Amino acid sequence: MLYLVATPIGNLEDITFRAIRILKEADLIAAEDTRHTGKLLHHFQVETPQISYHEHNAHSRIPQLIEKLQAGLTIALVSDAGMPGISDPGYELVCACADAGIGVSPIPGAAAVVSAVAASALRSDRFTFEGFLPVKGKTRTERLSQLATEPRTMVLYESPHRLLKTLGDLQTHLGDDRQVTIARELTKRYEEFWRGSIGAAISHFTTTEPRGEFTVAIAGHIAQPKTMTDDELIRQLEALISEGLSPSKASRKLAQDTGLSKRDIYQLSLKLEQSDN
Repeated sequence: MLYLVATPIGNLEDITFRAIRILKEADLIAAEDTRHTGKLLHHFQVETPQISYHEHNAHSRIPQLIEKLQAGLTIALVSDAGMPGISDPGYELVCACADAGIGVSPIPGAAAVVSAVAASALRSDRFTFEGFLPVKGKTRTERLSQLATEPRTMVLYESPHRLLKTLGDLQTHLGDDRQVTIARELTKRYEEFWRGSIGAAISHFTTTEPRGEFTVAIAGHIAQPKTMTDDELIRQLEALISEGLSPSKASRKLAQDTGLSKRDIYQLSLKLEQSDN
């Protein structure tokens, strides 16, 4: 069995009793940074041996770990903080286990993305986790363009030396007034939440040096309903239906694009069908 063991994201008390038990009972702990994890293990008196597993050795290490698991060993996978497998190479090991028919069991615990959303004062009923944005180039620009119209709350991870760059790019693509909550050093001694517009955030972090690890929650896009006459809507419906969409799908797409009622647009599509017959 491979256990995915969530570890503290800041405060050592983030860890669960079950996580400590699994770490003690496992035959081996696969750790992102054995020195970092060693401090955690020492604190909780865990004597299980470690083996390194990180993005730079994952390709060669996965076959070794799979072989050990197939031989009957129990392995606990940990990252430096939070749940392994989220924005780290744990994903590749989980896939390899699934392909080999090896059981994988998550041991839940602290997660920066959920903690930030819960305390963000932004909509939390639906949100999307974007992890780290592409660093540069076309892929970064395309991702930001997609996020500009994302209706759900969005969550990013960012390092202190790139925070202002990312805020500037968000300002360009999402606008100056979009609301953000920027969480710093979650569950640690200097935990802090900053709330306001993207423009105000840039001003704040220009004069206040960004320090620590950041989780950025961004308010989703709110579509402003367009004012359109029935004739204009019918012309657009005709164009979408001519592209092969059914009246229902054409109505749904037009409602998403305009912010108008799908029910009202669908009624127009029914009238359009009747006139065609």
